[in-house]
Amino acid sequence: MELLFWTLLGALFYVYAGYPLLVWLLGCLFGQPVRKRQQLPPVSILIAAYNEEAAIGRTLQNKLDLDYPSHLVEIIVVSDGSADRTDEIAAGFALHGVVLLRQDPRNGKTAALNLAATRATGEILVFADANSLYERTALRHLVANFADPTVGYVTGTMVYQGSDGAMTASGCGLYMRYENFIRRCETRVGSVVGVNGGIDAVRSALYEPMQPDDLSDLVLPLRIVRRGYRVVYEPAAMLAEHALGTPREEYRMRVRVSLRSLWTIADMAGLLNAWRFGVFSIQLLSHKVLRYLAFVLIVLFYGSSLSLWDAGTFYRAVLLAQTICFVAAFLGYRVARKGASSRWLTMPFYFALVNCAAVHALWKFLRGERSRVWTPRLG
Repeated sequence: MELLFWTLLGALFYVYAGYPLLVWLLGCLFGQPVRKRQQLPPVSILIAAYNEEAAIGRTLQNKLDLDYPSHLVEIIVVSDGSADRTDEIAAGFALHGVVLLRQDPRNGKTAALNLAATRATGEILVFADANSLYERTALRHLVANFADPTVGYVTGTMVYQGSDGAMTASGCGLYMRYENFIRRCETRVGSVVGVNGGIDAVRSALYEPMQPDDLSDLVLPLRIVRRGYRVVYEPAAMLAEHALGTPREEYRMRVRVSLRSLWTIADMAGLLNAWRFGVFSIQLLSHKVLRYLAFVLIVLFYGSSLSLWDAGTFYRAVLLAQTICFVAAFLGYRVARKGASSRWLTMPFYFALVNCAAVHALWKFLRGERSRVWTPRLG
């Protein structure tokens, strides 16, 4: 049992700390810098919207105000069966060149992006959420990476703003800082595994239509890697989005994203072939597969610690520490439900939320369930 205990401890360390340290070290030793250069290619900004009357006007004005020549920016909004004033508000920007398309019946974000891509004329396609606000120079920072001919896809930095659910917002912020550190390291190694879906860009020549139930901000980057191009992270290209307001909303979003990610990994399992894709296959295994299955390690590790109660003080201390973390996660959930926050409970709460969502998503995956449509972020 002690061997199992130490094996599980090593595996958990690798998933959450060892892998980030590994790609950091590889980046330091064998870094592949992106050859950026300021350039101004024509771009098309694609926005899928479902019942976004509260945000779409501000979002479109934000895109029109970007520090980029207006004659080189095309904005296409696809209303995915919206039943509110989304269409009316978007149509009001027609004089500014905004193109409004209607998708009926509702078929999800990925299908909406497919539709928009057929109408886009820019050399670079930029994917924006209907409620995301770009920093004024974000577009320039994104496209500078495409001066490097090896780059096919670029993702930026998402900054979550606070909401009524302060604990959820804090958890999102911590999670994104951790993920962005990994993305910096992965970029130096070659390609990132996960991207920020609200501020991404791809060469239009590399865009491939996807299935409606595909997770576009995972499927498309993986296809780009499969075709031999790099997917890189640009920290200076920033957007702001509101965090979801309650633990329930955040949990549902995490389940949906995890479920679609599992299907994507299953459909593109060939990328796990280390003989063909080298280091990237290890990245995909470590950053996605093992992360989504980490809850199995956590449960087994707790069980092994429990069985070693009589084996010594160290094992009892480890069991006690795990129990305290579980209790803190539960207390954090109770605090978050009240819309309050706690500095000490945020990390265990959000860690537990993400892993519980992974359990739920895996259950749905094993039952053959898929997710196509989405609900707008309600921060």
